[in-house]
Amino acid sequence: MADPRRPLVIGVDIGTTSTKAVAYDVDGVQLAHHSVGYPLDEPQPGYAEQDARHIYAAVLESVRTVVAETPPSIAGLSFSTAMHSLIGLDPDGHPLTPSLTWADARASRQAERLRAAPSGLALHRRTGTPVHPMAPLPKLLWFAEQEPALFGRVAYWVGIKDWVLLRLCDALVTDHSVASATGLMDLRQLSWDEEALGVAGITAAQLPELVPTTTVLPGLTAEAAAATGLPRDTPVVVGAGDGPLANLGLGAVAPGVMACTVGTSGAMRVMVEHPAVDPLGGVFCYALTERRWVVGGAINNGGIVLDWVGEALAPELGDHAEEELLAVAARAPVGSGGLIMLPYLLNERAPHWSALPRGAYVGLTTGHRRPHLVRAALEGVCQQLALVLASVRAAGNEVLEIRASGGFARSPLWRQMLADVLGMPVRFPAGHEGSGFGAALLGMQALGLIPSVDVAADLVRIEQTARPAPAAAATYAALLPLFSELYEALAPTFASLRRLAPGLSPD
Repeated sequence: MADPRRPLVIGVDIGTTSTKAVAYDVDGVQLAHHSVGYPLDEPQPGYAEQDARHIYAAVLESVRTVVAETPPSIAGLSFSTAMHSLIGLDPDGHPLTPSLTWADARASRQAERLRAAPSGLALHRRTGTPVHPMAPLPKLLWFAEQEPALFGRVAYWVGIKDWVLLRLCDALVTDHSVASATGLMDLRQLSWDEEALGVAGITAAQLPELVPTTTVLPGLTAEAAAATGLPRDTPVVVGAGDGPLANLGLGAVAPGVMACTVGTSGAMRVMVEHPAVDPLGGVFCYALTERRWVVGGAINNGGIVLDWVGEALAPELGDHAEEELLAVAARAPVGSGGLIMLPYLLNERAPHWSALPRGAYVGLTTGHRRPHLVRAALEGVCQQLALVLASVRAAGNEVLEIRASGGFARSPLWRQMLADVLGMPVRFPAGHEGSGFGAALLGMQALGLIPSVDVAADLVRIEQTARPAPAAAATYAALLPLFSELYEALAPTFASLRRLAPGLSPD
């Protein structure tokens, strides 16, 4: 049991579909948590946007609820946020645009054009952010080209956490971690990149002040204090992006320890001491603290693939039939009888970073049945993660251990499949709330409550380890090169399909 007299920090995790506030003491004991959801609007194909006011209201409600359920020993708030969001503000800080999320692909053509330019790979290497429609840089190009009048009215361009902090603390700042995912910040100089700003058609004065992730803002506005139930002088730690903080939440802080998270989407990240991107641009590099960076890659298609499979191949199982669907997959052999699925239902990010690809089944025969199709979809997600792992290693990073979390981890089948496909043991920690716990730990370090976020490795308990079965691992190792080759082989087809069915892709 936690000691109610000990200081605690509330980690606030601003996610794509909900905000969760979680209170922890310095031993990592969770005292209270509350989550508030909000919609993700898709008014056109490829659009994925939100009303920033709904998210701010969710932050206030989640924090207020946790404050009411915890002792009056709150040392501060600390923030995590989904990365790559973009909002245009007027001179008074009011939104002129929705909050465009990482999943918004309206800037696909701008990203492709910029990626194909001679400066595209150089921008990626310098900023650490792949040239992809997820990133704010191509989104800014889209606004300049498609909404020039609106673009000209915007005084400031910010991310969702930046705007929340502006409302909470009356401070227009962005942390190095979030900024490193915009495509606009020079990783090594920790300053806005002049060439990237020129490409985007904006100035540094239109962006928030860059600050370290451990920056402590002195307190809340009177309105925010009243809405949360906290004293006005409550310290607020600026925090970081949810990806790097997920590594903290899993205790993956030592060199060579990789964090793998699979929810609707997925990602693999390893911490390094210096910023670096591989020569081919297959991975990202985002900041956490001065001596901690994460190198890795995200995939668009994680648990969403299982959702689609259920709707398309087993609709009679209903909306909450994950266990039954996984049982169907378990009836097919390892390798799905030579059937490969490219799981690119929502295009894809790492390691190709392209909005062109679409999903495909390759190798279908009359011998294949529903179990093969379901299992091949799950295997495809794991194989895509294996490509990300290979890219992280190609960037010169040693991976000695993998720690995984996310909704998929509830399934013994999927746990074992991931270990078999990656060809190495995967360890599953117990209990913690990932990025929210990471935010709380970062806040504790910033407030001097713990010596370093290194304590994360000791606070996270490993609950289970999945070890690769030799025969299955050998099958997947043989299939992985074929899976990888299919992307390049089908790239021209993907491009042709988009031209033939433009209504299914963003312009």
